[in-house]
Amino acid sequence: MNKIIGVILLVVGGFLLVLGHDLAQSVNSQIKNLFTGSPTDRVMHYYLGGAICGAVGFVLVFFPPSKK
Repeated sequence: MNKIIGVILLVVGGFLLVLGHDLAQSVNSQIKNLFTGSPTDRVMHYYLGGAICGAVGFVLVFFPPSKK
């Protein structure tokens, strides 16, 4: 069961990272980045959410909790 949840989290994490990258390449985001020098908050939320989901999914798939 943990491996299934881990795979789902890996897929969701990858999806969020790709969505964040696509959003970072939008015209609105590039204009804000030009004037402020930093990406939008929405892009950072997608990146962080994708990284966290991916990391948790990776741990669940490759390092499952031991059964006692």
